[in-house]
Amino acid sequence: MKFEDLLLEIGGFGRFQILILFILCLPRINLPMHFLLHNFLAATPSHHCAIPHQEAFVNLTTEEVLLISIPREPDGTFRSCEMFSQPQFHLLLNSSLQPENDSIIQHCQHGWVYDHSQFTSTISTQWDLVCEQRGLNQATATFFFIGVTMGAVVFGYLSDRFGRKAMLLLSLVCSVVFGMLSAASVSYSMLAITRTLTGVALSGVSLIVLPLGMEWVDIQHRTFSGILTSIFWSIGNMLLAMVAYLVREWHWLLVAVTGPCLLSIVCLWWVPESARWLIANGKVKQAHRHLLRCARMNGRKNFAVSPEVRNGRSRHVFLLCHKKPGESYSYISLFRTPVLRKISLCSGAVWFGVAFSYYGMSMNLTGFGLNMYLSQFVFGIIEIPAKMIMYVVVNRAGRRQSQAWALILTGLCIGANVIIPKPFTSLRSVIAIMGKAFSEAAFTTVFLYTSELYPTVLRQNGMGYTSFVARLGGALAPLVFLLDEVWRSLPEVTYCGVAVCCGSVAFLLPETLNMRLPEGIEDIE
Repeated sequence: MKFEDLLLEIGGFGRFQILILFILCLPRINLPMHFLLHNFLAATPSHHCAIPHQEAFVNLTTEEVLLISIPREPDGTFRSCEMFSQPQFHLLLNSSLQPENDSIIQHCQHGWVYDHSQFTSTISTQWDLVCEQRGLNQATATFFFIGVTMGAVVFGYLSDRFGRKAMLLLSLVCSVVFGMLSAASVSYSMLAITRTLTGVALSGVSLIVLPLGMEWVDIQHRTFSGILTSIFWSIGNMLLAMVAYLVREWHWLLVAVTGPCLLSIVCLWWVPESARWLIANGKVKQAHRHLLRCARMNGRKNFAVSPEVRNGRSRHVFLLCHKKPGESYSYISLFRTPVLRKISLCSGAVWFGVAFSYYGMSMNLTGFGLNMYLSQFVFGIIEIPAKMIMYVVVNRAGRRQSQAWALILTGLCIGANVIIPKPFTSLRSVIAIMGKAFSEAAFTTVFLYTSELYPTVLRQNGMGYTSFVARLGGALAPLVFLLDEVWRSLPEVTYCGVAVCCGSVAFLLPETLNMRLPEGIEDIE
């Protein structure tokens, strides 16, 4: 007897499954509030060199002091990172006469003055992460995703070894601790370390929530549960825009986005361990206790378990157990057999492309002609209809075609905005929103698709490995913005090329539509 048959006996998809899914959706809301926090945490407001006071400036206005102290860009705006070594008083007579001698221009010597009209403070203004230190500002996101990358390896293995629920609880508790320590950071080094550790902790949440929910759901409702969980990511996206709009000080912003994890910790009390994982690991008594609870809540009161089954002596229980005594699996197991090796290599490439393009778009809120808070909100709200459409598409066209074309079209939208001239703001915004919708569709599908590709005994190892590769993409995505110093459009061209190539790799994966979840490696091979 397969586990899906057992699920049908206890109600398939009833009140028990709905309760679990909604509780697991709470931590899902919290994820984008941290994963995309860099947009607001490290925002760089307009700035210019600080000008030391001189007696000669007494009768001059602020605008006149800037005029004689800071060189201008060709468009007339003041430069952010340079100043005159000596005041150029002749510019008061004719401001259009910009000095041609670069020897009188130097880098900022006395710090910077920031425009605080939009942000009370960010880490950029706190530690002057601008100009020569701009790379450290972008590196903050990279440190976080390096943490998420390490967490994917750690929690992927631990949740297959010690269970889904225990590791989810551990990751939530650690998220609260390190999130609050990040808010209390007194130096850039402390922030970099605590944000990295927060990434490690949140990786467990990201990794475990979807498989734990899906392992309690029957075949017919697997797509629904995957899309539902994903929609709550989009709700978190929109909530981030509203929270960031209301909280403009970076310390309190970190507190505001970390606090909801406490609610998730409390609610996790009502979520049982995965019965599928318990049976696969030979813990039959615990599994049947949860199955009985599920049957009662779903109204299947006639579901009974014999003493032989409770003690693990029933033949039908042994048929469910795919893990032999003393047998253990690791990440190496993903590459030992031919079919699993192909799945692992191809899905790794797809995950890299999905994350690389998604975070490349999500961290460029000011590049599409909209207010950054509005961009964040619109990018969140457009994901919901995209996911609704994907619910239909993945059930009609299948997982493989949906995954491939969603990622390819993401790349084409990014590439289109390289060609469209900057003055066409409205058109660029529409293309960007379409690209974001395709990008989110690709991300939604890849979570569902991957959890169906791997067997139960290796599912969390598989999710851990693919999440590791994805977070490498997420870690590299913000650094690619620094390539604009080589060529202004090089970051967008890079995102486009990677998305199209990785989307094409998805055609090599097997289809999983209406297939039973594999329990052991032999089911895959």
